[in-house]
Amino acid sequence: MPLIVISGIPCSGKTTRCLELKQFFEEQGKEVHAVSEYEQIKKAGFEKNSFYADSNKEKHIRGLLKSEVLKLIKPTNVVIFDALNYIKGYRYELFCGTKANRSTQCTVHAEINRDQAWTFNENRENQEEKYDRATFDALLMRYEEPDGRNRWDAPLFMIFPDQVLDKDAIFASLFKKAPPKPNMSTQNAPLSSTNFLFDLDQVTKKIVDNLIKAKSKGATGVIQVPDYEDLSMDVTDISVPQLNILRRQYLTYSKMHAPDPQDVPNLFVKYLTASLK
Repeated sequence: MPLIVISGIPCSGKTTRCLELKQFFEEQGKEVHAVSEYEQIKKAGFEKNSFYADSNKEKHIRGLLKSEVLKLIKPTNVVIFDALNYIKGYRYELFCGTKANRSTQCTVHAEINRDQAWTFNENRENQEEKYDRATFDALLMRYEEPDGRNRWDAPLFMIFPDQVLDKDAIFASLFKKAPPKPNMSTQNAPLSSTNFLFDLDQVTKKIVDNLIKAKSKGATGVIQVPDYEDLSMDVTDISVPQLNILRRQYLTYSKMHAPDPQDVPNLFVKYLTASLK
């Protein structure tokens, strides 16, 4: 369920903290998925320095990573996202994704002295993992530090290389508080079933057609909705244009707020009644 977003400049100890957290949460009996930006870059066949010099490559990999992270979020696991995550807007997109999935999230900011980070980079044994100076400096310039006052970065845990990470506090922030409620800006459109849309259209059309038919036969006052014994409504002041307009409005609303298919007849009649009043 929870997502841990790790952020930091190059060579600040992000992967070390990721492995540390992975071990900790596994010891707590949690299923843990670590998603690595560097591994995705290698998998795509990109060389690290040329990758960060190409905005199109970066955008492509960021999209793949976000998709993978949000796909892994489930009620029973922990997802740790090990990446630079240097763009404030990208971290906000992740926040929206976890909010839509009714999940908790926190940010771990791996902070470090810039000169010390460059020294760590120079001392790496694997040449493929090293940044050249131009790329390193460019990433420092681009980096937008997390701010705990922003809801998408909060709660924020800053950690330097020589400090001990407060894993218990991270655990509490993820598992001992309720996730934020999704809203219109973060909630994914619920409809993915063509059958649902077809059934919604057919049910509402049938009710409207039956009401029009009853009205044409002289029905007035409160009547039982044909074919629905437990539903009734007042047809005194309704007209065919009104019913068709209200039906279209209900269909539009239901595409963003999908009801249980079994509740559609009852909800639609209530909608008609309330709107006509």
